[in-house]
Amino acid sequence: MILSGSYAQEQENGRPLGHTNQNKFRQMKDLLATPNESRTASGAPGYAYTQQKVDYIMDIRLDEANNQIFGEEKITYHNNSKDYLEYLWVQLDQNMRAKNSKTPDINTEIFNAAFNGPQSFTSSNLKDRFDGGFNIEYVKNDDGSNLSHTINQTMMRINLPKPLAPDAEFKFQIKWWYNINDINVDGGRSGLETFPDGNNNYTIAQFYPRLCVYDNVEGWQNMQFWGRSEFALEFGDFEVKITVPADHILEATGDLQNPKDVLTKEQQRRFNEAKKSFQDPVFIVTQEEAEQAEKGGTTKTKTWHFKANQVRDFAFASSRKYIWDAMAVNINGREVMAISLYPKEGNPLWEEHSTRVVANTLEEYSKLTFDYPYNKAVSVHSERQGMEYPMICFNYGRPNPDGTYDERTKRGMIGVITHEVGHNFFPMIVNSDERQWTWMDEGLNSFVETLAELDYDPNFFTGNLPKDIVPYMGGDQSYISPIMSHGDYVHQFGPNAYTKPAAGLYMLRHTIMGPELFDYAFRTYSQRWMFKHPTPADFFRTMEDASAMDLDWFWRGWFYTTDYTDIGVKEVKQYYLTDKPTEKAMKLAELYNMNLDAFKDKLIYYAEAENGIVPSDAKKVEDFAFLKAYLESLSDQERSKLLKAPKHFYQVTYEKPGGLVMPIIVELTYEDGTKERKMYPAQIWRYNENQVTKVYKTDKAITSIVIDPDLETADVDTSNNSWPKKIEESEFDKFKDKVRG
Repeated sequence: MILSGSYAQEQENGRPLGHTNQNKFRQMKDLLATPNESRTASGAPGYAYTQQKVDYIMDIRLDEANNQIFGEEKITYHNNSKDYLEYLWVQLDQNMRAKNSKTPDINTEIFNAAFNGPQSFTSSNLKDRFDGGFNIEYVKNDDGSNLSHTINQTMMRINLPKPLAPDAEFKFQIKWWYNINDINVDGGRSGLETFPDGNNNYTIAQFYPRLCVYDNVEGWQNMQFWGRSEFALEFGDFEVKITVPADHILEATGDLQNPKDVLTKEQQRRFNEAKKSFQDPVFIVTQEEAEQAEKGGTTKTKTWHFKANQVRDFAFASSRKYIWDAMAVNINGREVMAISLYPKEGNPLWEEHSTRVVANTLEEYSKLTFDYPYNKAVSVHSERQGMEYPMICFNYGRPNPDGTYDERTKRGMIGVITHEVGHNFFPMIVNSDERQWTWMDEGLNSFVETLAELDYDPNFFTGNLPKDIVPYMGGDQSYISPIMSHGDYVHQFGPNAYTKPAAGLYMLRHTIMGPELFDYAFRTYSQRWMFKHPTPADFFRTMEDASAMDLDWFWRGWFYTTDYTDIGVKEVKQYYLTDKPTEKAMKLAELYNMNLDAFKDKLIYYAEAENGIVPSDAKKVEDFAFLKAYLESLSDQERSKLLKAPKHFYQVTYEKPGGLVMPIIVELTYEDGTKERKMYPAQIWRYNENQVTKVYKTDKAITSIVIDPDLETADVDTSNNSWPKKIEESEFDKFKDKVRG
């Protein structure tokens, strides 16, 4: 096989066969779904777009003595589609921890130590498996009669008595309970944390049977939950009553309906004060009060009542250990509350930063997407969690027992709060399918998170910039998957779903599109798909539709392949002026049967400098009398349009060993120390993706050329980025054989 430019040709009897278009700039018609009346070619929802609605009324009881949660829910399913539905699918996420769960069976096991201490041996070999999972007491019709259903691991099919017609609704009831897992012992995205003082911190989510998404792309999204790829959910209205010990402080999705029943008059007064404080948080429960409360315990209960409209999920947190502070945030003239709950173990870090980070996140995300539509955002501290739900999230970042903390702990805490609060936008509002396309919420969110973190602290290390992902991009190809992969089946989940998409979007904004075009397009996508279910094609198409930029080359390379960026300076040739015919000129004259003697004193020749050394007798522009005469023959107006005569001439060949096409960013340094930047669009590679040449005609000698000086394109091998070449071994040299192999 012979590779020539972007085309592959096979030889047969000396004659090349035909080939398909493999040009890196070919359009993505072969990869994206065909537009239709539901999803337009522009990336917007079509006139026939529909989505379902699911409403929940729930009564929840937290049993602190036994660490169990009990629930009864009434569900109203609204069929807004044009389809008749024979059944409904319900997610039972807690079943991942059931004793008969298949999740442990899909993981390989090895002996990871030659010996064990008594504690680790007991945990590994003698401890009984946690008895989690839903215990379904009944599934009933609205009239109380039994409703047929089938449970398949983390999914339950509701067998409808008759097909549910378009524009009809179906009401049914589920009663259930389960044992709450200890997140530090049994793991999990929600559960409880046990403290040495005997108290628990309950961060509860995925706690109720929830309807799967039914849409006009996938039908039912009923992929099993294996513990990694997250959730696809429908929007609806929630009314939830949660009964907990009377001395607990509780926060949840939605607006509190009965503050007078669950808060003291002093707590109500302080919260009203917080609504007017836009600069600093106000304590509703102080650390002193929380420390006093954690010494207690009670058999009495309180019921907290919440309502939330147009949300896709519900979660809550409850403990007697909570310190509670809050402040107001101005979102385009509208008051939103930033709130934090945390045990004393989180201080002083949490009282210094948490609520302020929440406020900053709401402000910065709203600038780049849409005004935050809910009334609050809550950050709850739990030792090992980082998980998001509408209006509430659970976050790690704990100081040492003596209250000290290092910069890494602080940065981690600020980062996780920004990230999880940011999830209110993606996917809690721009409601993508996390089970299939993890990057559509994690990647987009990590990108906006980066901008918010840099606003909070300009020196913040985000880990999401193009230069940060070079080790991943240049790593062993057998452990790298394209971004467009199901999250359950990739080796390096974090880089694949979080950092590579975030770095790519940062590159689009900062380097390829520019902030003005990018921000308008990104805001258009966000607002088009608020409270709807977008797909990757909707994102790709909207970004192009709203910016007038053809980005198919970028989506195809960055999202659909594991190609990497590697652009270098292959060769630099320097030329000088002469009045003597060069070898190249003589060959050209022979080809066209020209007599160069007849053009004496009428032609200027470019001669290549050997080893970059220009001879002392090299001509200058002013040395050519016939050129001077020609210039003097021009009118003043014509001469005014001419550039200053160059003294130096260079031809630079850029090569691209890497598979990705990218802009070429060049920094030229001149003999007087001044610098000049040039950026050539990625389309420079459209005819030859292996190498391209550019000519520089300058008044000053060029002393160095550097490609991508600010590391904007995730170039995995910078050893070929400079001229004169720096003699050093790059990190790439250590693994390039694996990569290129």
